Amino acid sequence: MTLPTETPPPGTSAPEPEAPAAALQISHVSHSYGKRKALDDVSFSVRPASFTVLLGLNGAGKSTLFSLITRLYGVRSGAISIFGWDVSRTPGEALRRLGVVFQARTLDLDLSVEQNLRYHAALHGMGTAETKARSADVLAKVDMLDRVNDKVRALSGGQMRRVEIARALLHRPRMLLLDEATVGLDVKARADILTHVRSLIESEGIGVLWATHLIDEVRDGDDVVVLHRGKLLDKGDVAEVCARAGAPGMGAAFNRLTGVDATEGN
Repeated sequence: MTLPTETPPPGTSAPEPEAPAAALQISHVSHSYGKRKALDDVSFSVRPASFTVLLGLNGAGKSTLFSLITRLYGVRSGAISIFGWDVSRTPGEALRRLGVVFQARTLDLDLSVEQNLRYHAALHGMGTAETKARSADVLAKVDMLDRVNDKVRALSGGQMRRVEIARALLHRPRMLLLDEATVGLDVKARADILTHVRSLIESEGIGVLWATHLIDEVRDGDDVVVLHRGKLLDKGDVAEVCARAGAPGMGAAFNRLTGVDATEGN
């Protein structure tokens, strides 16, 4: 799915809010489906140019939170901002700074890689020359430039993910969301996707929120947000979370916080 945004007139851009402290700020967000509470007073932030893991099992509320950040659902309780822009009050400015890779595949299988990127660029008001140059740049970064004319259905699962990441980067976002981006991929494809996304922090200065249920996708030095059944159980860097849980590693810390063995079935 591609997010349309409001684009400033050519040659102009909205001024940035004064010194936003966070790339993404989640403040006291709750959300319910009828009587079932999917998120319960969740607050955390993602620092600019950092890798934050949103760690939780299926049903934790990760996808619901992503739907609120991207305005697929309206924020009814709490507030969400991207580099200081509130997603409810200034959605165009907020979403213009955001790139998203959803868990479900969202490319058109019957279009070529290039056509998928052109469609996304049009929604962001990008011109033909800029689209062509940016497409070549982002596809080269994910090692998919040689497949630009291929139909998406001819690609492997890992290649499709790389194209989705390239598409998310096309409009030069400053914040990137990825929801279970490695689900269904083999070990090598998983490692390649993770390595590439982590490299964007240094090369592009992008803030990343990486949602996953897989403990082995967390590295020492990452920021971690532990979400379980809609509640935020802890947040901080890996060392801090482990120390507070009295655990030798992130897997053991997650088990102690949630009472669930996250390695079961993985």
